[in-house]
Amino acid sequence: MGKYRGPVCRLCRREGIKLYLKGERCYGPKCALERRPYPPGQHGQKRARRPSDYAVRLREKQRLRRIYGLNEKQFRNLFEEAAKKKGVTGTVFLHLLESRLDNVVYRLGIASSRRQARQLVRHGHITVNGRRVDVPSYRVKPGDVVAVHEKSKNLGAIQANVELAKGRKGVPWLEFDAEKLEGKFLRYPDREDLALPVNEQLVIEFYSR
Repeated sequence: MGKYRGPVCRLCRREGIKLYLKGERCYGPKCALERRPYPPGQHGQKRARRPSDYAVRLREKQRLRRIYGLNEKQFRNLFEEAAKKKGVTGTVFLHLLESRLDNVVYRLGIASSRRQARQLVRHGHITVNGRRVDVPSYRVKPGDVVAVHEKSKNLGAIQANVELAKGRKGVPWLEFDAEKLEGKFLRYPDREDLALPVNEQLVIEFYSR
C-alpha cells in the first residue's frame, strides 16, 4: 500500500472523528470536520445504509491506523507482534503504537502532529538517551529520555509547538521539561489513560477473522 499524499482532513471526515492530523488547526474553527461533518465526496451527505459487521470492523481498524499515521503493512506487522506477546493483545498492541518514537515526540508536544514528529525524527532533530535517532519506528522503553538535539533547540517550529502545548493537559506516562526540551518515558500507558475513540477489540476481530 502506497503512502497517502492527499488532503488529510478528508481522512477525519471519512472516519467521522478528529484524527488530529493538521496540528493546531484541528483545535480551532477551521477544522474541516467542524465545518463539514459528513464524509467527503458527492455522496457524503446521503443517508448511509446500515454497515455490515465487516464494515464496522474495517472502519475501526482504519481509524486506529490513521490516528497513528501508519501504512497497512506497518500496522499489520505491529498487530502480529502484539498477538505473539503475553498479555491482552489489544493492550499490548496499543503499547507498541504508543512507544514509537514519532508518537512519543508528538505526545511530548515537540511536534504539532505525528506527521510532523516523523519529519523531525527523520531529519535528525531528536535524540534518545543522548544519541541521535532518525528512525520514526524506534521503540522507546520506560526510562528512556527523548530530547531535542542541541543544535535544533532554536528551531522556530519546535519552540512554537512547545509553547502551544503548555496550554494543554499532559499525559501521565510521560514527563516533559519545556526549558530543557526533553522528556522521559515513564511507563506504558493504561487503557484508561488513552483517550482514543476506538474499540481495539474490533481491530483484533478484523485481523483474526
